[in-house]
Amino acid sequence: MPTLIITYLFLLGLALGSFYNVVALRVPAGQSVIHPPSRCGSCGTRLRTRDLIPVFSWLLAKGRCRHCGVPVSWLYPLGEAATGLLFVWTYLRFGLSGEGMLGLLLASLAVIVTISDLHSMLVPNKVLLAFLPLLAAMTFSVTDQPWWSHVLGAVAGGGILLVLVLLGGMGMGDAKLFALFGGVIGFPGVILAFLAACLLGTLIGGGLRLAGSIGRRQPIPFAPCLAAGTLLTWGYGSQIISGYLSLIG
Repeated sequence: MPTLIITYLFLLGLALGSFYNVVALRVPAGQSVIHPPSRCGSCGTRLRTRDLIPVFSWLLAKGRCRHCGVPVSWLYPLGEAATGLLFVWTYLRFGLSGEGMLGLLLASLAVIVTISDLHSMLVPNKVLLAFLPLLAAMTFSVTDQPWWSHVLGAVAGGGILLVLVLLGGMGMGDAKLFALFGGVIGFPGVILAFLAACLLGTLIGGGLRLAGSIGRRQPIPFAPCLAAGTLLTWGYGSQIISGYLSLIG
């Protein structure tokens, strides 16, 4: 039975990941996620079923449009594969539980904002507003933290990033996103998520600069780091915090 569930969740994640790509790429551009149907961004040819199989179509076409041969962004298979893998991870970590359902929502938002930020350096307000009531309802229904922990997490998450926005080092989309993430993971988890995001951002930014891929003052998308830090905290935050406290105690 677990194998069947894992397989189902992975395939579901692949399929939803394909739709999340559409949301992440079209919403920042002010386009409908329904119309027009998927087309090649270069030649305009409408994509058929064989072109829309998550991950595999991209691999079989060697990362190029089957019709015109123009390279297709690696963000498409990334979003699809990441969603499938995160769905499986959520099940393995939380099982078929309320926390697991909340984890699927968090993973979905994480994928959308990651692809959107990598592609356009934007975290769309419409996406955050769509997830807000769902995450709020699930958070207060399934978690055992007191309500004030979630409120404080949202205030702390948004407040920390707002300071960085005012200092010119961050965008408002990141602040709104982390307020939403903070509301889910609560306090003090939001602090751990922020530290993990900063560490990840430093490693990635430093690596890209050493490799000469970006300039010294060139900004890097931070939403993927916030998403990774939040998922890490959601899955293992209590163990990490307890382990740290035991070390210093």
